[in-house]
Amino acid sequence: MWCRVTEVEAARPNPDDRAGGAPRRVAPYVVAVVAVLLAGLFVVLFTANSPGGETAASPLLGNPAPAVSGVFEDGGNFELSRRKGSWVVLNFFTHDCVPCIREHPELIEFVDQQRALGVDGAEFYSIVRDSTREEVAQFFAERGGDWPVVFDDRYEFVNGFGVALVPETWVIDPNGFVRRRYISEVTADGLSAALQAMREGAP
Repeated sequence: MWCRVTEVEAARPNPDDRAGGAPRRVAPYVVAVVAVLLAGLFVVLFTANSPGGETAASPLLGNPAPAVSGVFEDGGNFELSRRKGSWVVLNFFTHDCVPCIREHPELIEFVDQQRALGVDGAEFYSIVRDSTREEVAQFFAERGGDWPVVFDDRYEFVNGFGVALVPETWVIDPNGFVRRRYISEVTADGLSAALQAMREGAP
């Protein structure tokens, strides 16, 4: 990605070159180095405000969230459309997904951060696909976490949000509109900061 030292050295003019020849050879290297530095600066600026997860485009962004439903561990029904009025964060996972396991401590911290905000905090739900209730119960017993778990038995969430791989995290605003989609692991501080920015009017 970054320009190697040997490439920069090669750009130095040769004393034996004819007058006026060296600048023509140096110019492309200078342009390449500047482009690489600008690209690096963009990456730094982007990741400084990133919740740690890679964002991805979706036709749902900026539109109402799908009217999907699932089942809680105790058998109760969960309807996403009934959560309007609150910020809602959905995290899709399976019990044996290695990135999900790595991400789990961050989710525990994120939930604690949101609960500390009281009524202003976001609601957090794990959306389970392709894991049994026993496997999920063991997952949480071993790793902690006490937030609501929704089982997507009819694949309404997976199909409605177009989730093919996990982990994947979605943010829905109090009006029921989809605001963010993250297709990799997130961090607690980054996700909390992104939510706060959206509360304060960030697009």
